[in-house]
Amino acid sequence: MSGYVRLRQPAPPTEGAPSEGEPLLQAEDLATWFPTGRHRPPVRAVDGVSLTLRPGEALGLVGESGCGKTTLARSLVRLLEPTAGRVLFKGEDISHHRRRRLAAVRRQLQIVFQDPFASLNPRMTAGDIVAQPLRVHRQYRRGGPARVAELFELVGLDASHARRFPHEFSGGQRQRIGIARALALSPEALVLDEPVSSLDVSIRAQIVNLLDQLRRDLGIAYLFIAHDLSIVRHVCERVAVMYMGKIVEIGDRDAIYRNPTHPYTQSLLSAIPVPDPARRERNRIVLRGGLPDPARPPSGCNFRTRCFKAQERCAEEEPALVDRFGHGHPSACLYADPAVPAASTEPA
Repeated sequence: MSGYVRLRQPAPPTEGAPSEGEPLLQAEDLATWFPTGRHRPPVRAVDGVSLTLRPGEALGLVGESGCGKTTLARSLVRLLEPTAGRVLFKGEDISHHRRRRLAAVRRQLQIVFQDPFASLNPRMTAGDIVAQPLRVHRQYRRGGPARVAELFELVGLDASHARRFPHEFSGGQRQRIGIARALALSPEALVLDEPVSSLDVSIRAQIVNLLDQLRRDLGIAYLFIAHDLSIVRHVCERVAVMYMGKIVEIGDRDAIYRNPTHPYTQSLLSAIPVPDPARRERNRIVLRGGLPDPARPPSGCNFRTRCFKAQERCAEEEPALVDRFGHGHPSACLYADPAVPAASTEPA
């Protein structure tokens, strides 16, 4: 598959809305820290995150590189052991499950990795890779070959290519193989860890459209992790913004994109490329400096060292993630406001 493909228009809020049943996947004050030495503070990759993913919902998690998105994804599926907090799947605390009990959960909770080449075993054929979950969970004998062929067709691949090895596929095709492997056991939720960031621009729209169509057809819930808000907009009904291991803003897609209240979210949205030349005249918010050391975060608000709204109070008080306007749109900023500066004072 080659060539440029347009992204489908984002669905209206009423279409594909999540069910109002019990939460499917939850993180409660989840923290994952990494030790750096005997006399050094740990790296706070994830630092007190609470999230809820409901059946059939697509929740986007966005933020720049290094903010803890991948660590959170791996902690949710227990590829990393959380330092504190809880992970609940269908109301069951899986934070400390042993291998056997965790295997049952992983039938319903799968992950798609960022790098489609590194996540595939180069010594296995594509068919064996897709069949591997069926073999591990002892389901291959019950129509395994037919299921593999069905999965290849489901993700837009030719079943006759199942004998090929990963290096014989393009990057987009390898990511389709990874998606097929994740769907092998018919999971209820997928954690998608930046599934298109390593692909060519010409292929990204194809994979995003595929994921969107699979969710609509199969009713799977997505935690869609990305640093590109323009892609998340086409897939997700809700969006959470992450900065230095914390959620700084969360809300419905339209609320986030139309009225962002946290200055970090406003800066991310201002960086989205606009293809229409007539609409390119807009304020570009350029943040000062880079991410602080996660082992020694700033006092008070983590974002204050780069924030264009920072005041003295920000260094003394850590803002809570609360709805300051009563619209169901929580933001972790003491001076949360949809207003943005007239122009950036920093060079692009």
